[in-house]
Amino acid sequence: MLVMHYKRLKESGDLPIIQDTGLKVFSQFEEDGMLLYIFALLEMSNKTFIEFGSDDGVNSNSANLYFHHGFNGLFMDGNPKAIERGQYFFNKRPNITKKAPVFKHAMITAENINELIESSEFTGDIGLLSIDIDGNDYWVWKAIHVVSPQVVIIETHNEFGLNDIVVPYDPNYFYPGKHPDYHGASPIAMTKLAKHKGYRLVGSNTLGFNFIYIREDLLKDELPEVAVESLLTDPSNEVAQSRFEPIKDWEYLTENFN
Repeated sequence: MLVMHYKRLKESGDLPIIQDTGLKVFSQFEEDGMLLYIFALLEMSNKTFIEFGSDDGVNSNSANLYFHHGFNGLFMDGNPKAIERGQYFFNKRPNITKKAPVFKHAMITAENINELIESSEFTGDIGLLSIDIDGNDYWVWKAIHVVSPQVVIIETHNEFGLNDIVVPYDPNYFYPGKHPDYHGASPIAMTKLAKHKGYRLVGSNTLGFNFIYIREDLLKDELPEVAVESLLTDPSNEVAQSRFEPIKDWEYLTENFN
């Protein structure tokens, strides 16, 4: 019913702003509703997802799309027990119209991500790419070239505020590293990478760290670009940014794309 409602609003030109569409079914916060809104506007034209850093895939950005909207895809995580839990859950509670998602145990790096995706038989256009690996998220997304997602949701490090910085790549990184807040990329840096890869920022969860990007050729009128600053207004951001103080003088990179 909600999908049909959004389709009717699209036809009438009376769409809500994406930040007002959030709801939680399986997602960590209100990402399920926001993603459903986007894919309703896209007419569910590609029902494939790839999600990594997904733990068991249950508390994820893709589970609602799988169970209720006919998506299928790939979950990857570095915790073998989480992969086993996910396989058990999705096999015990299947979507009878779809086979269970593919589950793959892997420690994901910029060097192996494309091979991991290709070896799972996913290439070309997909619907959703969801990245949350608490570390090299930026560098792994930058490396991906074997798939072209319509929508990307990725965790940024809002502790870094409006600084344009990225923690240097470390293929051996494992959270929490030498400091639990010394990893990832700022919202500004991540959005620069997104633009370089052909995506625009359209929204985020209320707390302002799970950023949602859409491919530039899609829904330009319905989902306009939003400013990074507009997504960092929740009071929790001020608290988060205070944690940057102890590591502000550590090594960071600023990438410039031609």
